[in-house]
Amino acid sequence: MSTSTTASVSTHILDTSVGRPAEGVAVQLAARSGSEADWQALGGSATDADGRCKDLPALPEGTTHVRLDFDTETYFAKKQAAAQQDAPALRDSENGRPVFFPEVTITFAVVPGEHYHVPLLLNPFGYSVYRGS
Repeated sequence: MSTSTTASVSTHILDTSVGRPAEGVAVQLAARSGSEADWQALGGSATDADGRCKDLPALPEGTTHVRLDFDTETYFAKKQAAAQQDAPALRDSENGRPVFFPEVTITFAVVPGEHYHVPLLLNPFGYSVYRGS
């Protein structure tokens, strides 16, 4: 929850290749106080069955920039392994990875007192983000 001296962040992921929430994606949160400051790792979570991270760590006072790191490679590798039980391998990039974007990092600016909901729309060969509500 944000206060007048801090901002707060939430996120969720929709897998647009299947039209469903992406469950089990690891998400790490980092923050810094100024564009020249070092990033401070705050911890992480994983998306639930609704594709939401409901327990991301609170942001420290003075945070001006936030970074969300999504482990998409592990998510798509598990998804591909399940699909291969019933069907041929999914089309892949030339380097043999199960997904073209093995991780997605979103960095954005925040101001105290505001809540930032940042959804990730994800598929094996693309992604999009936006500031939600």
